[in-house]
Amino acid sequence: MTPRLTRADLDALPSYVPGRSPADLARELGLPQAIKLASNEVPYGPLPGVVEAVAEAAANAHRYPDMGVVELREAFAERLGVDAERVATGCGSVALAEHLARVTCLPGDEILYSWRSFEAYPIIAATAGATSVRVPNTGGHGHDLRAMSAAITDRTRLIFVCSPNNPTGTAIPHAELTRFLDTVPDDVLVVLDEAYREFVTDPDVPDGLVAHGHRPNVVVLRTLSKAWGLAGLRIGYLVAQPTVAAAVRKVVTPFSTSAVAQAAALAALRQADEVARRCALVIAERDRVTTAIRELVPDVPTSQANFVWLPLGAGSAEFGAACEKQGVIVRPFQGDGVRVTIGTPEENDAFLAAAATAL
Repeated sequence: MTPRLTRADLDALPSYVPGRSPADLARELGLPQAIKLASNEVPYGPLPGVVEAVAEAAANAHRYPDMGVVELREAFAERLGVDAERVATGCGSVALAEHLARVTCLPGDEILYSWRSFEAYPIIAATAGATSVRVPNTGGHGHDLRAMSAAITDRTRLIFVCSPNNPTGTAIPHAELTRFLDTVPDDVLVVLDEAYREFVTDPDVPDGLVAHGHRPNVVVLRTLSKAWGLAGLRIGYLVAQPTVAAAVRKVVTPFSTSAVAQAAALAALRQADEVARRCALVIAERDRVTTAIRELVPDVPTSQANFVWLPLGAGSAEFGAACEKQGVIVRPFQGDGVRVTIGTPEENDAFLAAAATAL
């Protein structure tokens, strides 16, 4: 018998599912192109100046990047009004979530999160040797913070609070989040995962850094992959108390934030007005798509992200397959629902037409 060389518990761990390639689907269907609305990307291309910054940085690809990411960390700090020592960067916000598990958890410790939420959370917990504690979403597809508070034990080391929540798009009001954080013990780290913060329009949904960044046990986690259009270059960042941020920087894979990514991020951060303009376009389309799809699926929750959630339950995979047959790639989570990214008006029209046929 061939000896086992990997951990047996990984057999039960679901793989992270990326969005399907639209080129592959187009070839399969014999279409000139397919539409991908599965990965929460923005549809408008790189921000002005980003391609030029990437090209310039690529000319020095034979050199190692700045491992301390000093210039970019200082740019984040200036933008956010915090000290640079409170900032850590990583290869996307998901990598920073992994690092936070590393610096908080030993085998047998617990990581608590709502479910369904970001599909990487159980993978992060398992690879850290921690125990996942999943608290079911409310009937409105959001976090049940009272139940999450009740689920905290003396083994809880890390809590992920995703707002807006991926994949449901729901967000947590200020008073609810404050009440929850007040119940969390001081020695438990709470990560406010705000990857979609730029798309929030509800004034009752707080900016986690402004409202709660002063708390010693709160980390605010964000990314440039979404609103800032750098999904292909992987830049995430967090703001925490200096000791926590320093611990994360200690365990980050050396040189994992490439020179090209750092240059692109610096260029992108100079385009805040253009980001706001593009987000406004996404938000307008999000509202239009929500109104239209509720004619077919009445209980679609209000989204504060750049996607909408169709709670189709057992019919999710079938709906996803039906959309693909019409050249539109969405993201089904079988048994729960389907997440649909907001694209251009033309792409959204194609989805709505596909949905009308599929439902």
